Amino acid sequence: MSASSDNLAVTLFSEIISVEQLARTSVAKVLPKGMELSQFAVLNHLAHTGQERTPAQLARSFHLTRGAMTNTLGKLEWAGWVHIRPDWDDARRKLVSISPAGVAARNAALAAITPLIADVVESVGADKVRAALPVLRELRQRLAVSE
Repeated sequence: MSASSDNLAVTLFSEIISVEQLARTSVAKVLPKGMELSQFAVLNHLAHTGQERTPAQLARSFHLTRGAMTNTLGKLEWAGWVHIRPDWDDARRKLVSISPAGVAARNAALAAITPLIADVVESVGADKVRAALPVLRELRQRLAVSE
């Protein structure tokens, strides 16, 4: 790699990290009271897939340790936002699904987040955002392969 491509890479990743931190902070501020960003992410994933998942599958999906996911799932279960049940085919495993209260909490969070995100997209410009998505998607896919 040349010095200029090294600089480009460092600048790109610096921007991505800054945007990620600012986005997390902005979204966390508007989430419903008592909901953490990690909890919203799990609820959104479960609502989107519509399928039960094991804690290990969820941990892999979010690139987290099983312990970190277990902590998040414990908080979600305590809030009544997920159901955790034994896997009837393999008693060593558990299965997680989103509860009706979890769907309502996720929908409330989306309703709070959507205006914030829409405002950012509008101020940047929908065409610019649309053009950036394929590049960001490819970066994500390449980073996922390198794990």
